[in-house]
Amino acid sequence: MDRALLVIDVQESFRRRPAWEAVSDPGVADKAARLVDAARAAGDLVVWVLHAEPGSGTPFDPPLGHVRLIDGLDPADGEPVLVKTSRNAFTTTSLHRTLTAAGVREVVICGIQTEQCCETTARLAADLGFQVTFVTDATATFPIPHRDAPPDRPLAEVLADPRTLPVGRSSTAPSTPWPDGSRRSRRWTTWRPRGGR
Repeated sequence: MDRALLVIDVQESFRRRPAWEAVSDPGVADKAARLVDAARAAGDLVVWVLHAEPGSGTPFDPPLGHVRLIDGLDPADGEPVLVKTSRNAFTTTSLHRTLTAAGVREVVICGIQTEQCCETTARLAADLGFQVTFVTDATATFPIPHRDAPPDRPLAEVLADPRTLPVGRSSTAPSTPWPDGSRRSRRWTTWRPRGGR
């Protein structure tokens, strides 16, 4: 197998936060599940990644019981489940070693939060020499409060603040020709490593 699907942080912790009401795609877990089914059917490795913040007292604090996959996402026997404490899935886990040992050369990325844990993992994977496919349609994010906004504001205030970076329901790249000549929207991005692998 030379490809792996990385399912990043599609976990109950996010659903326990008030911001879940404003998530860009409430169906992200269903979309991730479809990718998992396709990856398994293709014989690809599926790697599950969860985010933890031990001792924080937040929904990401493991003793509170929310650092677990959203219902309906179930790792199969032998599929690694890694717990990270950094934004990217490499720095605080054995992900690189796991992928290398399996002979993986390409990673497909989906999950939560698009511009944080998913994107930082994608960028680091590309730096490490992996080909990266970023499945935008199977990621989700939240409105991003302005850096000067007070922390822990109610969601309604965050959404009302004109400095908040809003999110759309779906991000679509401009339509470009496919190899077969058809024109349809591309909702993924592929980064190819320079040199290596």
